[in-house]
Amino acid sequence: MEYCINVRGALMSLAEPVVMGILNCTPDSFFAGSRKQTEREIAERAQQIVAEGGRMIDVGAFSTRPGHMDVSEEEELHRLQEALAVVRREVPDAVVSVDTFRPRVARRCVEEWGADIINDVREPLPPTPSDGKDGDMFHVVAALGVPYILMSQQASVELMLREWAEEVTQLRALGAKDIILDPGFGFGKTLDENFAVLREMERLQVMELPLLVGISRKRMVWQTLGGSPDTALNGTTVLNTLALQRGASILRVHDVREACECVKLLRNV
Repeated sequence: MEYCINVRGALMSLAEPVVMGILNCTPDSFFAGSRKQTEREIAERAQQIVAEGGRMIDVGAFSTRPGHMDVSEEEELHRLQEALAVVRREVPDAVVSVDTFRPRVARRCVEEWGADIINDVREPLPPTPSDGKDGDMFHVVAALGVPYILMSQQASVELMLREWAEEVTQLRALGAKDIILDPGFGFGKTLDENFAVLREMERLQVMELPLLVGISRKRMVWQTLGGSPDTALNGTTVLNTLALQRGASILRVHDVREACECVKLLRNV
């Protein structure tokens, strides 16, 4: 199925899968090679993603690796404000996603600092009464009118589909239009459950929404093969290829050139 999303008032086709490059402005992401903190490092990484064929840049300031250090909302905002300013200056035509689970952070990144997409890295939490609509990511997404990546931490495709059916209905009722689904590899799943979801990923197409897959250098790759995130590029490429064959519209990756090569080669198969 061919999908399009509305980015800054223009339709972006996902008929051919798109590669999203990861830009972590954090000191503690699980893959050390992805950590970019200085202005120069952020600029070079943004330029590299685009030069290697990435059409999206996912900017994150809060590591979600196991055992990560919590980051305050103020610190996350500070990191993102600086990083997004550099990315927008260096690659103004790139589609920029902000990787956050905090509704207020998402709103400021879109309204003030030029983010195009919200990538929600945790399952949405209900707001407290004092939060108002800004405490609810679904209301923020609908009000901003930007594409929204909705991740699931459910451990099976069946549970994922049940959850998404309810959540997508809620989002549609609020007026959200461009929803992208992320099966959440590495989140809330054992090693075997991650592979089971990958095997059954084609079933997710029943939602008739684009799928984002983020497997890059994760534990399901390097723990299976033996090694570390640093040695997991080849295994990542294999699983990215399988994900594309099973319906992925977006690959979220550390290694952009290699992922783009997967897309190009599969075009000819």
